[in-house]
Amino acid sequence: MGARTGPHKGPCNQPVRHVTPSVHPCARTRLLGAPTGPPDGTRACTIVPMTTSIADLRKSYERAELNEDASHPAPLQQFDQWLKEAISAEVPEPNAMTVATVGSDLRPSTRVVLIKGYDERGIVWFTNYDSRKGRQIAGNPYVALQFHWVELERVVRIEGVVEKVSDAESDEYFASRPLDSRIGAWASPQSQVISGRGVLVANAAKYGAQFMLKPPRPPHWGGYRLQPEQWEFWQGRKSRLHDRLRYRLDAGEWVRERLAP
Repeated sequence: MGARTGPHKGPCNQPVRHVTPSVHPCARTRLLGAPTGPPDGTRACTIVPMTTSIADLRKSYERAELNEDASHPAPLQQFDQWLKEAISAEVPEPNAMTVATVGSDLRPSTRVVLIKGYDERGIVWFTNYDSRKGRQIAGNPYVALQFHWVELERVVRIEGVVEKVSDAESDEYFASRPLDSRIGAWASPQSQVISGRGVLVANAAKYGAQFMLKPPRPPHWGGYRLQPEQWEFWQGRKSRLHDRLRYRLDAGEWVRERLAP
C-alpha cells in the first residue's frame, strides 16, 4: 500500500495524506462511478470485503434536544419551525420527503418526493396519478411521510389520509413549473416498463413539438394532500436516549406525548 502527501489541508490546517489502497479492479471501477463489469471483459467481478464492518458504523447524536417546554403545542407550528431551520442550515434538499404507501397486496413501497406546500389543511405534493403510488393511494388512502434532516439529527414522521387537491390548485402549480418539467409530465409514463431511455426522449420531442411553449396539465398529473392524524418529531440524543414527541388527534384536539426511544 503506497501513500503520498497531497497539497490539500485537513482539520487544524494539517496536510491530508492521500492513500491509494490495493483495490480489486472491479471495486475500483465501482468507486469511480463507472459502469460495473469485468475489467478485462472475460471474468466476473467479485465483491471486495469492507475494511470496516458496517455493524461498527455509528455516531453520537449531540446537536440539540427536544422537550415539551420548548416545543410548540400544535404540530404544524413545530414542523414549520424545523423545516425553516433545515432550510436556513442549507441541508441538502430540506424539502425532500419519503412517501410510504401500501398496495392491495398489502406490500408497502416508498419513494422520495418534494413537498410543495403545507398549511392547516395538510401536506401537499404533486405527481403522476397513474404511477405506482397513485394507484396504491387510489386503493388505500392511508399514507405515511417522513423527513430526515441528517445534518440536524432530526426526523419528522406524519401519518394520515390522502386526497387529491382541486384541479385549480394543480393547474396553478403546473403552470409555475419549468417548461422542460411540464413536457416531462407528458413524456413519462411513470412506473410503466419502457424499452429504453429513447422512449422518453422521443416522447419529449413529440409533446414539445405538439404543445410548444404552452403544454396544458395532463389529466393524469396533479396534487395530493395528506391530512395529518398523527405527527412524530425525533431529535437524536446522546447514548441513544433520543427525544420523541408524538402529536395525535383526540376529539379534534392535538395531544402531545413523549415516546420512549
